[in-house]
Amino acid sequence: MECRRGMGLVAVMLCLGILLGCNYAQDNADTITGVYIVTLKQAPTSHYYGELRVKHGHHIKRNGTERKSRFDKPSNISRTDRHHRSYIDRAHDSLLKRTLRGEKYLKLYSYRYLINGFAVLVTPQQADKLSRRREVSNVVLDFSVRTATTHTPQFLGLPQGAWAQEGGFETAGEGIVIGFIDTGIDPTHPSFSDNTPEKQYPVPEHFSGICEVTRDFPSGSCNRKLVGARHFAASAITRGIFNASQDYASPVDGDGHGTHTAAIAAGNHGIEVVVAGHCFGNASGMAPRAHIAVYKALYKSFGGFAADVVAAIDQAAQDGVDIISLSITPNRRPPGIATFFNPIDMALLSAVKAGIFVVQAAGNTGPAPKSISSFSPWIFTVGAASHDRIYSNSIVLGNNVTIPGVGLAPGTDGDSMYTLVSAIHALNDTNASSDMYVSECQDASNFNQDVIQGNLLICSYSIRFVLGLSTVKQAIETAKNLSAAGVVFYMDPYVIGFQLNPVPMRIPGIIISSSDDSKVLLKYYNSSLERDESSKKIVKFGGVACISGGIKANFSRSAPKVMYYSARGPDPEDSFLDDADILKPNIIAPGNYIWAAWSSRGTDSVEFQGENFAMMSGTSMAAPHVAGFAALIKQKFPSFSPSAIGSALSTTASLYDKNGGPIMAQRAYANPDSNQSPATPFDMGSGFVNATAALDPGLIFDLSYDDYMSLLCGINGSSPVVLNYTGQSCGAPTMNATDLNLPSITISKLNQSTVVQRVVTNVGNNETYSVGWSAPYGASVKVTPTRFSIASGEKQVLSVFFNATTNNSVASFGRIGLFGTQGHVISIPLSVIVKISYNNTGG
Repeated sequence: MECRRGMGLVAVMLCLGILLGCNYAQDNADTITGVYIVTLKQAPTSHYYGELRVKHGHHIKRNGTERKSRFDKPSNISRTDRHHRSYIDRAHDSLLKRTLRGEKYLKLYSYRYLINGFAVLVTPQQADKLSRRREVSNVVLDFSVRTATTHTPQFLGLPQGAWAQEGGFETAGEGIVIGFIDTGIDPTHPSFSDNTPEKQYPVPEHFSGICEVTRDFPSGSCNRKLVGARHFAASAITRGIFNASQDYASPVDGDGHGTHTAAIAAGNHGIEVVVAGHCFGNASGMAPRAHIAVYKALYKSFGGFAADVVAAIDQAAQDGVDIISLSITPNRRPPGIATFFNPIDMALLSAVKAGIFVVQAAGNTGPAPKSISSFSPWIFTVGAASHDRIYSNSIVLGNNVTIPGVGLAPGTDGDSMYTLVSAIHALNDTNASSDMYVSECQDASNFNQDVIQGNLLICSYSIRFVLGLSTVKQAIETAKNLSAAGVVFYMDPYVIGFQLNPVPMRIPGIIISSSDDSKVLLKYYNSSLERDESSKKIVKFGGVACISGGIKANFSRSAPKVMYYSARGPDPEDSFLDDADILKPNIIAPGNYIWAAWSSRGTDSVEFQGENFAMMSGTSMAAPHVAGFAALIKQKFPSFSPSAIGSALSTTASLYDKNGGPIMAQRAYANPDSNQSPATPFDMGSGFVNATAALDPGLIFDLSYDDYMSLLCGINGSSPVVLNYTGQSCGAPTMNATDLNLPSITISKLNQSTVVQRVVTNVGNNETYSVGWSAPYGASVKVTPTRFSIASGEKQVLSVFFNATTNNSVASFGRIGLFGTQGHVISIPLSVIVKISYNNTGG
């Protein structure tokens, strides 16, 4: 009864929360309405890493046509905050009245500081009117209520954004080949089928790769979608650790990881996700029409070796892939004079020289500073963020206490409450009591079915589950064999700080992931037992509960956020942990709870063994999202260099979550949502990827292979190492990392003052840009010019002057914004780690 009542309350609260919207929809039942987020071209008045405000000068008019001339220090905003808020509200209201004159609409709220725009309930026709206003930059349908799919395409706005702009998902990524250095692929999976009779699917002419044929990977495994597949294991075989029975000397995926990452980037569109008998919607890759080439260099039983990985990279470049995606990182920081000088990074430099865009996972070693595992500026490094879809369920106890948990499981039937029975109280007369792990419910023969049948079986989730010695799947089998109504797992108190992913279950079930909540369950259960006074035997199980289902997704507006495990900067330049003048990670993308294809032979996650899809988390999942987006950019801009693609992704990244507030970063492994603060560039790089905006970047920061060589040659003592790796001798000129034309500026040691230059190239139409900035704490910043006009194809030099005002060894952050008259906004993060100013104490 309580389960149903709770669901009813949610529905009532939802309607109360948008009461006006509910009434509006009823009053206009013949008109389809929706909430649209309207973004204006005028720059926002506030910017993360420092409030941005209008500098009141002689050129500023007070009639609503103000332009932002520069960014002031945070403290200055408070004086005009209230006035400016009401001004922006009035400006939004005025635009709506002028555009929708006499028509019904409902503005839900204004975005004042972080986003200059508003949310409004209108019809599609009205939304179209708004989109045609010259003041409007973008109109996007708000997907606050969606059906459950792999979902990241919807969360990222691809169907109405990047895909729609380029002809729909049917053509998204067409002609682009993404090479995956990973654990192989399952060629039989429908995510990689080329069965599209309604549309031709030719293999790109520039790709010359082959498909290995082995007993495990027979002829016909490749097709027009999966255009190449090879494996590389010579180093592993030489070491005598290659296990042919589970590693497979072929491109077939015996792990699951490679199949998952390939499907995230370029899996077919609209593939039904069915796991444990439940349907979780439809899956799609980010570039569903792109082609896949697989270079297997990692294996289930031992991982991989650099020699095999480098061979795979080399072959991929030779075959003509357009993009390389690596969801792999080294096990340790490379030794030597610079982290850049390691075989994998240097092989990838050659790939970049060949025009290949390279994406790499940041690593899962966060949240500690300097934990990044991808080092070089020619590699696009991706951290992991959450998205807004979450799966959660709960158990309602007979005393009306509700306990949250996880589990991709159905709920118990209807209003009924079910008796709770602990596994340790349902043992049969065998020697089960001597089994110290019997509470984990791994063997049905240990239990008395008459006691458990029709009831909720309580099992313990111990460290053995974390180690894979016990499994949820086996406990579910036990519960099914005993005809239990469902299963409830409580967290063993010795499992400290373990973050639990949703686990598929075929019967009603829940895992209470908090040890404190587990104590609440056990206290209620034990207090409800009735025992015989003399024998102390249980005569009645008095505790009852019902489980609410976790099959249906819920949606949170506090997304994206940087996940606790996502590796962080600053980028270590060498084994002495000196900091590089290079921002890492470059960007963040969805990496948590990602549905994608799973290998039929995959054993990486025992809970998804035998399934066609799996939900996985990690920076491994974030990197292929960006690889797919890079394919969309490459498709639209075939002449873009790798650095231009990276620039387009970086400068257009979002700094805000779905609420319009700053993106947060989890700071602790244990209870991560209780330990979070606003993300810095060392957590999220330039921000959260925005695929649609990246297809229209306005300005780009370009770099060449020669620039990277000048950087490497500028490292003290590097000449012989450079010659060894590249076959080229160092000569003049050389450059420091701060001088690389990156879409970010990182200064590891600001010694009094310095000047940094950047060159932007206009890849859009003729446009005029205003320049604003917020300075890192303890430093002053000035950018020249503060305004410039730039024709299509032209370049513009920006000079950025830094001056240390306070000695400080704590990193601080700022930002430069370029605001175009055509609506382009280019964001450049600033990071200063150590600041040394002149001694002005007078001593």
